[in-house]
Amino acid sequence: MRSTDLVDSQSWSALGKVRPRLELSRLALRQNGWGAWIAPVISVAVICAVIAQIDRLNLVEVWKLVPASPIFWFVYAAWYLIGPASDWIIFRRLWQLPLAGFVALIRKLISNELLLGYAGEVYFYGWARSRAGLTGAPFGAIKDVAILSALVGNLVTLLMLIGTWPLIGALHLGIEGRMLLLSVGVILSSSCVTMLFRRRLFTLPAADLRFIAAAQLVRITAMTLLAAMLWHIALPSVSLSWWVLLATVRLLISRLPFVPGKDLVFAGVAIFLIGREAEISDTLAMIGGLTFAVHLLFGAALAIRDVVGLGLEEA
Repeated sequence: MRSTDLVDSQSWSALGKVRPRLELSRLALRQNGWGAWIAPVISVAVICAVIAQIDRLNLVEVWKLVPASPIFWFVYAAWYLIGPASDWIIFRRLWQLPLAGFVALIRKLISNELLLGYAGEVYFYGWARSRAGLTGAPFGAIKDVAILSALVGNLVTLLMLIGTWPLIGALHLGIEGRMLLLSVGVILSSSCVTMLFRRRLFTLPAADLRFIAAAQLVRITAMTLLAAMLWHIALPSVSLSWWVLLATVRLLISRLPFVPGKDLVFAGVAIFLIGREAEISDTLAMIGGLTFAVHLLFGAALAIRDVVGLGLEEA
């Protein structure tokens, strides 16, 4: 088998005691104007993306390779939700975001994955603006979180590149020296520009910025370790230490711009270090196919809920 074949809430409830939710929704639409339509528009775009991409998924073949162990699903759920969970913790500190906001953050993740990059941030901005009493100016906080996420990711990438440079050099992965240097240059320059103009770029207090940076670092570390555990459960004959190394290398490769064929490069590293080409390829493709299926399922369900809910409010 080829791997290519696998391929909202406390504020709302309190307000709901005073007036119906329908009136609140219409009030929010009048107050926020076009901003209240951002989330529904992106929801429609997600539905279109699901329809356009669903034929890429061979769910039967993916399901055959999914381990039967319930531990796999527990680790997978933790790995999939660690990003929205870290964002919820951040915005809980900044806005007192209710638990219902966690669903909006899952939608943010899916929009980024199925649509263009940062489409999820645009969606979350529209969602926050349409919630009366949640926050008056969500743009600054969302912007700061996105910038810090990229900055922390760049710093982690540079540290990993230094640590794994002997390995990457010895593997002869086909990454041209110029491409690698250009990627490092872009990472360094963007990080330096961010730090140089930080007083103009960031709007949140320094204490909040430090908290966000720490949360992003924990997220990156946790996702790397959980990915290694997933692969180990799926292919237990390979030691966990090897998978941790490979998860680190994969994170590094995925964050290097101008390096083409990142998935192929990572597969080459895994096969070179471990061997078992078919097993490695199938395991990586299974995780990728399963994640794509979850994106499509959640994306379609939540987007349809958004569109139908808007239709009922307008009726």
